[in-house]
Amino acid sequence: MTLLDGKVAIITGASSGIGKAAAMLFSAHGAAVVLVARREDSLNSVADEIRARGGRAIAVAGDVSDARTHRDAVTSAQTTFGGLHIAFNNAGLVGTTKPLVEIEPEQWAEVMAVNLTAAFLGAKAQIPAMLEVGGGTLAFTGSFVGNSVGLPGMAPYGVAKAGLMGLVRGIAADYAAQGIRANALLPGGTATDMAGDAAQREWAAGLHAMKRIAQPEEIAQAALFLASDMSSFVTGSALWADGGNAAVKM
Repeated sequence: MTLLDGKVAIITGASSGIGKAAAMLFSAHGAAVVLVARREDSLNSVADEIRARGGRAIAVAGDVSDARTHRDAVTSAQTTFGGLHIAFNNAGLVGTTKPLVEIEPEQWAEVMAVNLTAAFLGAKAQIPAMLEVGGGTLAFTGSFVGNSVGLPGMAPYGVAKAGLMGLVRGIAADYAAQGIRANALLPGGTATDMAGDAAQREWAAGLHAMKRIAQPEEIAQAALFLASDMSSFVTGSALWADGGNAAVKM
């Protein structure tokens, strides 16, 4: 069964990790995908792989903290594939890891720009295009950090990821009656470049009830649920895909 036939999706952070896994999965389920990330060579490789498998994909290289990147992605979706129905705003940055008072304002600002302001800029560009086709769905990659726990040295990241919950609720309040859904996907530790070395991954695994971290494909499956009509009555919500992390923090 394909869940996204006839749909067009933008995926940010699509050159690796969760974004790449989602791009492959969304394409396999019938979506045409617009891939966004800074690393042009890696992004083109993902697009080439999708096309080699018979899918439809284009790459738009750019910085998600720049509004022009999102406008370019939306324009590409409309001109190449005829519209926009889905956005998976997944790009993120851990940033400098230090105790709060040792973090410089510019380091704080960078983390906010990539993790939170970029999500606003994406939604600002994407929602009008979705309204043109009668509705759509947005998903934003949050984290267990900032939503169920704080971790040492990660205050800016936690603040930004917690802020995404306010964003999705605001979008739901403003646009649900017009057919726009918005939700946050809250992964636990995931085996991506951001997960660190083997020792860090082992430590992170111990935080989860399942005593392991996720593979990117597992998080992509949760993103597929939010992107598809399986979640047609879900908006303004958080979907925990965290291996029971939050459940054992009470």
